[in-house]
Amino acid sequence: MLDENIKLLLWDGIYAAREGKKDQARRALERVTSLTSNHDALVDAFYWLSKISDDPAEKRHFLENTLSLDLNHPEARRELAILDGKLKPDEIVDADALPEPASGDQTVVARRFTCPKCGGRMSYAPDGRTLVCEFCQRAEMPKSGLVEDEQDFILAMATVKGHREPVATQVFRCQGCSADFILPPQELTATCAFCGSQYVVAVEEQRQLVIPDAIIPMAFNRKQAAWKLVKWVEKNKIQPQGKVEAPRGIYLPVWTFDIVGEVPWNGRVYRNKQWVAVSGQEVVHYNDIPIPACKDLADLLKQTLKEYDLPTAPVYDAKYLSGWPAEVYQLAMADASLEARQSAVRNIRQEIASKQGMVDSLSYATSSLHIASFKLILVPLWVTVYFFDDEKYRVLINGLTGSVHGEMPKRGFSGWLDNLIKG
Repeated sequence: MLDENIKLLLWDGIYAAREGKKDQARRALERVTSLTSNHDALVDAFYWLSKISDDPAEKRHFLENTLSLDLNHPEARRELAILDGKLKPDEIVDADALPEPASGDQTVVARRFTCPKCGGRMSYAPDGRTLVCEFCQRAEMPKSGLVEDEQDFILAMATVKGHREPVATQVFRCQGCSADFILPPQELTATCAFCGSQYVVAVEEQRQLVIPDAIIPMAFNRKQAAWKLVKWVEKNKIQPQGKVEAPRGIYLPVWTFDIVGEVPWNGRVYRNKQWVAVSGQEVVHYNDIPIPACKDLADLLKQTLKEYDLPTAPVYDAKYLSGWPAEVYQLAMADASLEARQSAVRNIRQEIASKQGMVDSLSYATSSLHIASFKLILVPLWVTVYFFDDEKYRVLINGLTGSVHGEMPKRGFSGWLDNLIKG
């Protein structure tokens, strides 16, 4: 409980700081830091001392003191990032007036991957490693390595990056199913990976996009994907209506979030024929909670996300997309972060239940649960659909592991393989 005199001193110091009375504010706030050990009071006092300081070294000292007490203090982290040159003041958005989505007048520099030996087009081979010239077969390795520094969530939320909807690169929109894709560099034709519609590109839309941090390369080719689909259909004894097209390769976007904090909880359990009060505190450190950033295939994608080793995904290189479409993310990072928090809370409830058994009247506080960092990762998949009883069913094949996840009709029959392989 904060002493009343300390509370008054703190209020006087903050009020004077807001009014620009720096000397008066400093006297009050420094007295607070010398007279109390209350955690919240010290956080506020050190932060407001940083606000009235004109000396960069002193400001840094006060900000570091603030963060030593509250690592996730958003204002202190933003101020320190500005001092370090990681954030520009004019990049910070007004939380009450978020910016409009990016306009379509951005300048785009497209990259075309050509063979340094013969000048032919190079496409990414589905071996997880190389670009191959379509003419002389020269092979080239894209850059490799892991993502060293994930993006700071609080700093991103302070800028337009955290709030902009699908946001500079060329984007192709399918007129058949309205899916959006990153257009491979200087491609003049396009095939929708979802519905198979084919186009000659006349005008490419331009958007500003958050560049992916990492990408998991495709591990096998179309024919191998088709065989995996055949085996899945045989196993489930499905006989689709008409010809089923071979799968189409695509990269889908996934946000991942690192969440840390402590969650105090209490409730009661039934033991020895009576209800017993229980309580505790869960220490939380979840690494790379995945949230699909697409909409149409989000439900199927969730089924396969655990099969990717997301923390070790190689750093993004545009060369990986040579010859492959990649869907534009449809879920903004800020919205995805809310889903990640919900997922974390569900995990916490499950962990409490696994340790305590069924807990009745469970309550918990998640105010200290913080998102520390995030990444945008592209994951490889093969996509197709089949029809059964005049209904369309979607199928995803994990482009790394080969596992198949598809929507199932209520009944099916065995058969139909030749057309798929020939396609």
